[in-house]
Amino acid sequence: MSTGLPQTTDEAASEKDVAVARPEGAVAASQTVSDADGGEIAPEPAVPAAPQPVERPVWLRLCFIFAGLSFFITQGLGMNLVMANIYQLQGEFSATVAEVAWLSAAYMAPYATFSIALFKIRAQYGLRPFAELSIIAFVVASCLNLFVTDLHSATVIRFVSGMAAAPISSLGFLYILEAFPPARKFSLGFSIALTGTLLSAPIARIVSPSLLEIGGWNALYSMEVGFALISFAMIYVLKVTPPPRAKVIERVDILSYLLFAGGLGCLAVMLTLGRFYWWFETWWLGVLLATSIALLTLMAFIELPRKNPLLDLRWIFSKTNLHIIAVLLVYRAVSSEQSSTAVGFYQQLGLLNEQTTTLYALVLLATVLGGAACAWLMLTKYVDTAHVIALTLIAAGSFMDSQSTNLTRPGEMYLSQMMIAFGAAMFLPPVMSKGFAAALARGAPYLVNFIAIFLFTQITGSMLMTGLLGSFVTLREKFHSNVLVENILLTNPMVAQRVSQLSGSYSHVITDPALLKAEGLSLLGQQVSREAYVLAYNDTFLLISVVSALALAALLLHLAWMRIRPFLLRDNVDAAPAPQS
Repeated sequence: MSTGLPQTTDEAASEKDVAVARPEGAVAASQTVSDADGGEIAPEPAVPAAPQPVERPVWLRLCFIFAGLSFFITQGLGMNLVMANIYQLQGEFSATVAEVAWLSAAYMAPYATFSIALFKIRAQYGLRPFAELSIIAFVVASCLNLFVTDLHSATVIRFVSGMAAAPISSLGFLYILEAFPPARKFSLGFSIALTGTLLSAPIARIVSPSLLEIGGWNALYSMEVGFALISFAMIYVLKVTPPPRAKVIERVDILSYLLFAGGLGCLAVMLTLGRFYWWFETWWLGVLLATSIALLTLMAFIELPRKNPLLDLRWIFSKTNLHIIAVLLVYRAVSSEQSSTAVGFYQQLGLLNEQTTTLYALVLLATVLGGAACAWLMLTKYVDTAHVIALTLIAAGSFMDSQSTNLTRPGEMYLSQMMIAFGAAMFLPPVMSKGFAAALARGAPYLVNFIAIFLFTQITGSMLMTGLLGSFVTLREKFHSNVLVENILLTNPMVAQRVSQLSGSYSHVITDPALLKAEGLSLLGQQVSREAYVLAYNDTFLLISVVSALALAALLLHLAWMRIRPFLLRDNVDAAPAPQS
């Protein structure tokens, strides 16, 4: 969907890139000012007279792109391996599904906000120390996963892993953008980088079955350690252009960040676990939500009066950014069809990762092709066309999935899932490039604010949409189950015959007729529950299709208005009476 932001010219992007390419520590001796808290603010870096970006050979650019994609895959595997194997890990830790879900909640709680603090740390202490210390921390956290003995130790280490993984994704962006000249950073650079963020989910489901057969949990995270060590070597061999250092951290920033991290962390835990413990049946979920609201409100009261806030809330909640937030939340809602809803559908049918390997290989291929198509459209300036194609494909693919039955298998969903993956890869880069360019045009401090928008919509928004869609499935399953059960009466000859057929397989071991009939009724109840879940997932697929279609209609109306408006304004100007002399 169009974000309504103006396109940034190549000259402006080039000027900003030149500013980023200055050597570390190149700060001009301009006048120092003081903020409202009495702290000293760093002087504005002076742009050199006429520096030129370093022209790198093609092979070195490819190395930077490969390194950036490796960082995304390394960080994403740590986040997706648990979600891809949540039912398999039940046996590993002798835990329920709700208890294993704590692993994801512990990971997401620090990951949701840590990148904001790291942005200022990187600006003040330099990119190289930041990159080197970050990858060392990630390698250590990955190695700690190999020493997990039970669910409690796994939860603690997952929390540490979430903190260590936060800087890796930002390094992925930096390395990929380093490979492109200024005129291509917001088109090719963002398309490749954001496509890279989508690769780890299908890869985790492709490699998990073989790894679990080899060595369970340890095999999964041995692979993560291997990727972490590869990233470790790349960071020390390939060095990106360091931006200038500046004193940007104030003492009040620490308090504001702690409040923000605590509030968003409580919200992340509540959204992740809400559908497992159910929203209104567990008292501590309400405590988490109330604590989150209180901490975020207190942070807002601290930040609003400041001249140099950690987060410029007025700019974040401006009309333009609210439009961006709405677009990104729509993206999270429609892309959840593949990341959570379809996965739950397969699990209800009894399909494990072994049976969906080919499907996710095709999803991976479609994601890469969608990213390439989006990059081409952005180079040709047809940005809105990318959104039209993306929403059309997602709406059509979701509608195809809504016709599923209990006999549907992955092979019958190859086309629909590839359409959704292709569309999802085309949706995000245009929005991100416009928003990032607009934030960069206002100055480096606004990048922190845009990162906050991105994190909230993509991480917290993802957990919110996954929780809401999962809850919708549960509610619709209860509805369909009640409707189906109403028609199951033993006085119905067809029902009695079905119970007899189901219990027949146990007739050689159960001789009591009453127990035999009870076993047949139990098996029939399982079939009814499965049918109810199939109908519930079909309703969810249809809901996502309708939301995508409505978003597409809104986008087309917006584009039509943008085409018609200049003619209306011109006609009004022509019809206006000439001023009298």
